Amino acid sequence: MFLDHAIIQIKAGDGGSGCISFRHEKFIPYGGPDGGDGGDGGDVLIVGSPHVTTLLDFNRRPLYAAGDGAPGSGGNRTGKSGEDLLLEIPLGTTVYDEAAGLQLCDITQIAEPVVIARGGKGGRGNSRFKSPTNQTPRTCEPGTPGQTRTLRLELRLIADAGIIGLPNAGKSTLLGKVSAARPRISPHAFTTLVPNLGIVELDDFTRFVMADMPGLIEGAHTGRGLGDEFLRHIERTRVLVHLVDVSPYAEQEPVAAYETIRGEIGQYSPALLDRPTLLVANKLDVPGAEEGAVRLEQHTGQPVERISALTGIGLRSLLGKVKQLLDHAPAPPPFRS
Repeated sequence: MFLDHAIIQIKAGDGGSGCISFRHEKFIPYGGPDGGDGGDGGDVLIVGSPHVTTLLDFNRRPLYAAGDGAPGSGGNRTGKSGEDLLLEIPLGTTVYDEAAGLQLCDITQIAEPVVIARGGKGGRGNSRFKSPTNQTPRTCEPGTPGQTRTLRLELRLIADAGIIGLPNAGKSTLLGKVSAARPRISPHAFTTLVPNLGIVELDDFTRFVMADMPGLIEGAHTGRGLGDEFLRHIERTRVLVHLVDVSPYAEQEPVAAYETIRGEIGQYSPALLDRPTLLVANKLDVPGAEEGAVRLEQHTGQPVERISALTGIGLRSLLGKVKQLLDHAPAPPPFRS
């Protein structure tokens, strides 16, 4: 199951308390203070992992805590520090402090872990308070509490190419045809409720990742049809493949379908309109589809790739064009809320 958001509570470890202790040794009846310091609490860290692809487990377990520091003991022994807690999250996850409304980090690549909550410091034992005027201090410090945070995790897929279009444009069929992905395919709208990823391998053995984005409808940028949830994934893609059903049986006329998608993307994020995009007319195996492709080409003033995702017509040319765009497309900038 794919989940792209989660809210969790994290708690760094508390510092251990310092110790009040005095030396008790043979022939030294009035030994000085020897209370040790408490150990530091463990930190909570986050790291991106290629082996984690969903936030599902974080929804199942909403509370995470690092280890507390142990108290100090006599003989100036410092308590053991608490164990750090390392959380592995999918690449493409943005981490927010929910209470403060702040973006803490954007995990887009495998790198060093990021400390997301600091453990508390261990308190000082009474040996730290000895002075010329106070030879037998009976004072120690408690450890400080570890940092507590409520985190919001939002996953935006990282893909080279994203297939966008209205419901039933043929996006899942296309992904299934050009990759080993097996998305659910149905004539009903919103069959794809979560993005699907597939690896496309070309004849020269180069590869790229293609994502089938759930279908968008008018009003998607406001959340209609869960559109705002779907649109967030487009932000990570380097190239867009805009798929339009140009057959006479399409739910919307090709030009109207094209404008609907462009309008929703532009209202969600105007910068996405400048993302390298390949316009693709689908269902050319259906009689009358060529006329729809011509109208789309005339309206947009740009070349339109003609394919049939069902029969495979034009797919080799399409993938070559996608690869050409990827060769020159910059990586999308890190997400900023």
